[in-house]
Amino acid sequence: MTMLPFSPTPFFADKNRAFWRLQALGWGGALVFRGATVIANERPLDFLIVVLISAIAGFSISTVLSVIYSNLINRSPLVTWTATTVVLLMAVAVSAFINAWTIDVYQGGSEASFLQLMLGVAYIDMTLLGAWSALYYAINFFLQVEQQADRLERLETQATSAQLAMLRYQLNPHFLFNTLNSISTLVLLGETKPANAMLTRLSSFLRHTLVSQPGGKVTVAQEVETLKLYLDIERMRFEDRLQTEFNVDNHAARACIPSFLLQPLIENAIKYGVSAQEEGARISLSAQVIGSMLRLTVSDTGPGLQGTQRNAETLAATPSSTGVGLANIRNRLAQAYGENHRFDIETPPDGGFTVIIELPFEATEEEEDRYTAAKLPRPSRVDTQSAATGTLHQSESDGPAVPAPRTGANA
Repeated sequence: MTMLPFSPTPFFADKNRAFWRLQALGWGGALVFRGATVIANERPLDFLIVVLISAIAGFSISTVLSVIYSNLINRSPLVTWTATTVVLLMAVAVSAFINAWTIDVYQGGSEASFLQLMLGVAYIDMTLLGAWSALYYAINFFLQVEQQADRLERLETQATSAQLAMLRYQLNPHFLFNTLNSISTLVLLGETKPANAMLTRLSSFLRHTLVSQPGGKVTVAQEVETLKLYLDIERMRFEDRLQTEFNVDNHAARACIPSFLLQPLIENAIKYGVSAQEEGARISLSAQVIGSMLRLTVSDTGPGLQGTQRNAETLAATPSSTGVGLANIRNRLAQAYGENHRFDIETPPDGGFTVIIELPFEATEEEEDRYTAAKLPRPSRVDTQSAATGTLHQSESDGPAVPAPRTGANA
């Protein structure tokens, strides 16, 4: 797409400059029109001096009117329109007096009285100044409506950003409590190496949560890297009970999604899938591009909704005991994409829990620019393990699993 060599500026970006431009254009046009009328009627050319004086008088009087109108426009309607009518009639009288006096001097006296001469030219002044006044109020009311619309849009944007920030920062304190309690237990048992490893991974994960913008977006590959930090911490607690699998297409890995969109789903899977069974569970995440949509699927092999009377729709519509819950995800998707998204829950009768999210595919800037070399995300196991097949398969974390003490907080 060809870029313009300049940046267009709205005409009313500078109201003061726009006013003087319109003043010069309007009264200059009136001068040209009346001058052309004088020539067309074959009147003496020196009568153009009278027309010029009339245009200068109209320019000056309308400038004074603009100052008065600017103080009246924000008053109550009764005060505004009553005062405007009075001021306009006074302005017409002054303009008619000046024009009548000029014509009288030009003609060297007239058979008609000066009052009759004033009334004869008043209709022209009334037409010009009345049209000028109507245009002044119309433009300023339009600009006020535009300013209010822009202000409302900014407020809505700020409210949306604040709501997204509130939803994203609702980290589950249960996760932090368990992690810190495990670190404390490791320190008390003298196992400083695994305690340090767990603390390092926790700090890395929290750093990711603080660095990313509340309403910002990251690639799927970056989101998976963050999830791996989170799962590394939880794996130190659950050891072999926690199994993970990632199936992310290369094309989907470069798609953009809201940051920390999937973390609450993984958190729910751990709490209701892994913790609920002695043998643990497997958590799977897949990402693929279907047409113009990006499909994200998070599932686990836990007990699902067996033994509970809360159906999937109720879980998705209301906050659960996980703090953030599925309602958080639904609200964030609604804020970011409106109706153009899908959020479904599947609960097979034999157990398991699956959440399917579909949202518009948004490629990174490098992906969209076909004429520039694409800059892929930082090489990681998320991208390199599937070089041959185009799909990422992961069943365990990057870091070594460190045995954790069996404490009550790990339940």
